[in-house]
Amino acid sequence: MPNSIPTLASLDMHPYLVDGALPTGIDGQVGIYAIFDESQTLQYVGYSRNISVGLTQHLVRCPKQCHWFKVHTVTRPSRTLLEEIRTAWLGENGTVPPGNAEQQMIWEKPIDAKAFMTEAERDAIANAEPSQTNKLLKQLARRVEVNVKADVEARGAQIPIKFNPKLKEQGLLALK
Repeated sequence: MPNSIPTLASLDMHPYLVDGALPTGIDGQVGIYAIFDESQTLQYVGYSRNISVGLTQHLVRCPKQCHWFKVHTVTRPSRTLLEEIRTAWLGENGTVPPGNAEQQMIWEKPIDAKAFMTEAERDAIANAEPSQTNKLLKQLARRVEVNVKADVEARGAQIPIKFNPKLKEQGLLALK
């Protein structure tokens, strides 16, 4: 294996949260990371232009699966290199983790509050005047936001979470 591609096994395992926050030293760093659950089973491999932002997004989207991570930073960002490393790590793992397979949308896309609609909310939105739909979706997003923040806090995180207010009108929760 080329020197530029470290094996996943060779990297140190880091706790996701230290005193309620992401570990220091990764903010603004470009690189690739592997996220593990409480039992240190690989859940997702991804890369980001800012590792801290990427890890925060995954914590918000999948708080119960984010307990540990391994990281490799790169000084010269290259999507090709990061893709090669991801492919190598997934191969080394032997199986594709859920976050890179059937749960990929959950790990990578904004939270769709519509997936958490009650029957009453579904009826209200279905029967609303077009001018009221965005208002109802925003209310739904705010309700789901409370639950998302509670789940993240339950994991022990004490990090500020702010969602894009414009996307709430579409029923989506994406970090700002």
